Amino acid sequence: MREFMMITKAMSDGNRVRTLMFLRNGELCVCQIIEILQLAPSTVSKHMNILYQAGLVEMRKESRWIYYRLPDHPEPVVRDTLEWLSRALAKDEQVRDDARRCKRIKKMAKEKLCERYSRR
Repeated sequence: MREFMMITKAMSDGNRVRTLMFLRNGELCVCQIIEILQLAPSTVSKHMNILYQAGLVEMRKESRWIYYRLPDHPEPVVRDTLEWLSRALAKDEQVRDDARRCKRIKKMAKEKLCERYSRR
């Protein structure tokens, strides 16, 4: 029951759902996620922690950067949740906009992008 409740809590916010959808395209640095969502770093950090606690994302730290991705080997309930999201939101305009934005942001120099947020 606890796992289910954590997943439903994580899914109850549009920005967290958006994040799960654009992470389908691969791992992103937290600065890239901030840039896509256009939210304060502290807000993104809180969202990512909720997703992480629910098992919906994995994280790794490399030097001073934190990276997030969808799980490589998710638990069945997580796998089913992510598959359902993909099907349910496949044609959503916000999801499409985020995918285009994500592609553009991935081409940016990560160091310059992250420098922008580390000064705050």
